Amino acid sequence: MLKQEMESLSLSRGMALPPVCQRTIDELQWHVLQTKSRQEKMLAQDLAARGVHYFLPLKQCINFHGSRKIRVEMPLFPGYLFLRGTLDDVYAADRSKRVAKIIRVAQQDHLDCELTNIKLALEGKATLDPYPYLQTGARAEVKFGPMRGLQGVVEHRLGTTRLVLQIDMLGQAVSLEIDGSLLDPLD
Repeated sequence: MLKQEMESLSLSRGMALPPVCQRTIDELQWHVLQTKSRQEKMLAQDLAARGVHYFLPLKQCINFHGSRKIRVEMPLFPGYLFLRGTLDDVYAADRSKRVAKIIRVAQQDHLDCELTNIKLALEGKATLDPYPYLQTGARAEVKFGPMRGLQGVVEHRLGTTRLVLQIDMLGQAVSLEIDGSLLDPLD
């Protein structure tokens, strides 16, 4: 992601940036942190307090407690947080006792592109649903509307066209319903 794009994201979208960053975005590397159970948002708060770049995509959910309905933000990929920083930042996060595993990212550009797709979908107010990870399928890009530029894999489910956004590093994906006429094949 470009520095301007990253700075335009708000904390409510799961991205935090320090007010003054001594390093350029190009010097930072993506790392995937597998968190201990239900520790994603607390780890994000710890990273924000330290001024470390991270991405924690969140979705709105309604939980029921007795007869009350409560709207909460839940991680789109439970158990995972994306950190963009140095190895020192990663080790500092690990020392928080909220990290179960550090996953090295070999293909930085690929993960950056996938996370950008998730960010674009969230900014477009798309309703994202968990979706089984797909290895094959026709890749397409949205050519019109608020989701313009979004890339994913086309699937058909129950008579509707869905665009699947994958995170290869996690072996997980989410999908959104979309009008097939808005899509252009990429390959």
